[in-house]
Amino acid sequence: MRELTRVVAQNYRDNYKKERDYTYIERDVEKSIGGKGEVKSTEVKTYEIVEIYGEQVRRLIEKDDKPLDPKEAAKEEERIQKIIDKHKNESEDDRKKRLEREAKQHEESRRFVTAVADSHDFRLVGTEVLDGREAWVIDGDPRPGYEPQDKDAKFVHKFRGRLWIDKGDLQLAKMDIEAVDTASVGWVMARIHKGTRVTYDQLRMNDQIWLPQHLTYKFDARVALLKGYNVDGDATYRDYKKFRTSSKIVGIGEVQEQK
Repeated sequence: MRELTRVVAQNYRDNYKKERDYTYIERDVEKSIGGKGEVKSTEVKTYEIVEIYGEQVRRLIEKDDKPLDPKEAAKEEERIQKIIDKHKNESEDDRKKRLEREAKQHEESRRFVTAVADSHDFRLVGTEVLDGREAWVIDGDPRPGYEPQDKDAKFVHKFRGRLWIDKGDLQLAKMDIEAVDTASVGWVMARIHKGTRVTYDQLRMNDQIWLPQHLTYKFDARVALLKGYNVDGDATYRDYKKFRTSSKIVGIGEVQEQK
């Protein structure tokens, strides 16, 4: 089981590199929760995820499922145009270094998937059919007595969860994880509390890639021991379109093929 999770972890990381070849729409719903469990406020934002000179950029297009008002839209277009202008004037050497930095950062942010394989014990609990495809259902619990050395392993060791592994592709089709203890995150002294929970679904597309479909989270945390965050979130992803790696955005809404 441990070897299987290592293979799935590597497939997940390889799949992410292909994911960056797609643009899509992301709709986020975030609810702020009060001390008695009541919803204090709800914020809905919709983004278009676009590629600008190799950088994935979130372009805000709607609030509360309504188009931005003219002032907000102009401000967002100005922000995007600044990114375009900045990258347009980069030298080839600077662009290469930037893309290498970003790739390294994204790789580091996904190392936790690999850390799970070593820090948890796994057991097969059955099989289920997801979107017409068979998947193994696997439960993972923190290994008793395990002393994680890597910072990613220290973080994930505070979580337990259930994984759905697609039998055909050995890809992560779904996961449901929950914090079983308080976990510290990074240098900002953020502390994620017990009960924080995340579910994540992926969908197989074009017979070659798995792309995010749905994400939900219940996030209870405190930053720098001062400000508390208790939010429920729901994100959906749709309208995936593969773009040509030879394309670049040269202006708002304009894409020009390089010859």
